[in-house]
Amino acid sequence: MAKYRKLGRTSSQRKALLRNQVTALLQNGRIITTEAKAKEVRKIADGLIALAAKEKDNYELVKVTAKVPVKDKDGKRVKEVVDGRKVTKYESVEKEIKKDLPSRLHARHQILRVLYPVIESTTTDADGRKVTSNKRKDKKKVDLVAKLFDEYGPKYADRKGGYTRIVKIGPRKGDAAMEVVLELV
Repeated sequence: MAKYRKLGRTSSQRKALLRNQVTALLQNGRIITTEAKAKEVRKIADGLIALAAKEKDNYELVKVTAKVPVKDKDGKRVKEVVDGRKVTKYESVEKEIKKDLPSRLHARHQILRVLYPVIESTTTDADGRKVTSNKRKDKKKVDLVAKLFDEYGPKYADRKGGYTRIVKIGPRKGDAAMEVVLELV
């Protein structure tokens, strides 16, 4: 018996497909796909969530001081004249950050090997739906690893597995493949 389904693809195509679907599942909470793909995605997603649940509290809080540019009411940097040149004015801000301990850092790297980087559009139309935009300022990078550790880790800490659910929704019209909804429990 094989350890995994080949899904009719070469290994590089199959790995890319599964990484893409795992990323979409963890970002959105549910995806619609075929039954065979869902069973493969479930294995990977459950492993990542188990890793995040195990390492959810493995960090220490550290205070750091950072230089931040002073901004005016319009959001533009405040300039001051020093030695005949305009220089940005800075102020010191003290922040408290989470510093990963070695095992959590290793878990973070393992998760990053699987997940693709996600960039989300922040522009919405009148109906409240997200609209794709080509403007750089309308896009922001989503940290799915932080979402795994901060949201899914504590949520699934008490469970011993089975973080996903497969619900059959019927055959697909084109090729009669069984379509399912794969969602987080």
